[in-house]
Amino acid sequence: MVTAETAALWTHVAAGVVALIAGGVALATEKGGRRHRRAGRVYVASMAVVVATVLPLFALDPTFFRTFLLLVAVFSGYLAFSGARALARKRPGDDPTPADWAAAAVVVVACVALGAWGVTFVAGGDSFGVVMVVFGGIGGLLGGSDLRAYWQGTDRAWLVDHLSRMVAAYIATVTAVSVVNAAMVPEVVAWLWPTAVGVPLIWYWQAEYADVGPLAGRS
Repeated sequence: MVTAETAALWTHVAAGVVALIAGGVALATEKGGRRHRRAGRVYVASMAVVVATVLPLFALDPTFFRTFLLLVAVFSGYLAFSGARALARKRPGDDPTPADWAAAAVVVVACVALGAWGVTFVAGGDSFGVVMVVFGGIGGLLGGSDLRAYWQGTDRAWLVDHLSRMVAAYIATVTAVSVVNAAMVPEVVAWLWPTAVGVPLIWYWQAEYADVGPLAGRS
């Protein structure tokens, strides 16, 4: 007999595999093309399932790892959500919806909690706290910048936001796969190498499609 926990776990894993494949296709195909758009929709939908299935897994067994997984899922889910919303709100003057406000507020709270929790780990000599601080800091800054832009009525560069957030969300997807399968490297390395590799890719696409970011003007 399949339990609710087993069903949620395998659904979570299956959605993660779909997200990994669809996200890779979206990154590899022509930006704005039909394949890119279709793969992007599948990626966002599968990420929604990944985030949704973390909730019952946490509720059924609120261990340290699943608590951490829940907070990271909020972070990665927000990246995909805000990346998709950047397209939906790309016209100048498009106002944020209550869902935009709520999602940004939730990710700030979750990531501040994650970062603060990580500080206690670092203070206790546990290097895994570095991972928590890095993810918490990135998520808190992104959510905070979105809330500030919403409050000030700032029109954001939708293409930059879309590319940056979706690539960052895919980094989170690759990170999950890395952590599950990379048994021969230190835990901190397994968690952080996708970020170290992916951030320069974000800079590259920012320069390539919008001529902004650290690599702007170098092409």
